[in-house]
Amino acid sequence: MSTKPAAVDADLSLIQAGRRAVDIELRALAGLMARIGEPFAAACRLCLDCSGRVVVTGMGKSGHVGGKIAATLASTGTPAFFLHPAEASHGDIGMITRQDVVVALSNSGETAEILALLPHLTRLGVPVIAMTGNPGSTLASAAAVHIDVSVEEEACPLNLAPTASTTATLAMGDALAVALLEARGFTRDDFARSHPGGSLGRKLLLHVADIMRRGDAVPRVTPDTLLADGLLEMSRKGLGMTVVVDAADQVVGVYTDGDLRRTLDQRIDVHQARMHEVMTRGGRSVGERELAATAVLLMEKHRITALPVVGADGRLAGALNVHDLLRAGVM
Repeated sequence: MSTKPAAVDADLSLIQAGRRAVDIELRALAGLMARIGEPFAAACRLCLDCSGRVVVTGMGKSGHVGGKIAATLASTGTPAFFLHPAEASHGDIGMITRQDVVVALSNSGETAEILALLPHLTRLGVPVIAMTGNPGSTLASAAAVHIDVSVEEEACPLNLAPTASTTATLAMGDALAVALLEARGFTRDDFARSHPGGSLGRKLLLHVADIMRRGDAVPRVTPDTLLADGLLEMSRKGLGMTVVVDAADQVVGVYTDGDLRRTLDQRIDVHQARMHEVMTRGGRSVGERELAATAVLLMEKHRITALPVVGADGRLAGALNVHDLLRAGVM
């Protein structure tokens, strides 16, 4: 007897359960829009006025979400760290200073470990931003600002496991971080400085000047150079193109493998033609002070594989191709 129909039914049931969970969480996120109002703005102002750090705290699943929120804040210009509320009662509460702001996460708003922190925070005069699913809770009532992150139901079919509620809290934390980022005028360079490691750091920290080819490694010819000699220059330097420069070393054009194909199609004599007759005038170039990621964007947008690099004075400073960017880990 075949088991295939039973297996298909089981798969459909799994797919339906997954889609139902995502649908519930989508509705939970949509419900947040109306709650990003004055309390949200007040929470932002507390964080912007804070001369210390934003201390994020939460138990259980809220604690996991809190760790991510603290990390996002810290990496986008708002000094922050996560404090485990249970550890706080055993000495770690000393990490909180009078200059700080506390963001407390609790879906019920009645988490005992967080409520135990409130007397100490009150004595210090530390304002509390509460994110709860219960506006009438003890935590919400005690907080300087309460942000409502309640959901109609959890994605869990038992309506017990924190799912939609943690998603809503995480999204509200991201909204807070992004609003603060924009208010602080946080830039790409600022972001790069807090992400120096890994591929993200390479994309944001590396500049064209860090990876471009220089000096004799850069293919260059003049407008009056014979095309045959230009092809030899391209072959020697291995960039798939040569830059055409004038007497002042200003870039006036480029000649690429693609241009060579067009030249051959037109039956142009490579031994008689001059570079100025066959080159692409102007062409694309990138500044040596630009991020390497900008060179990637130019190559992808214009479907090219190599670029001349110009200095601040407009003179040819170097060149790079897609392989240079790949070796640098930018692509």
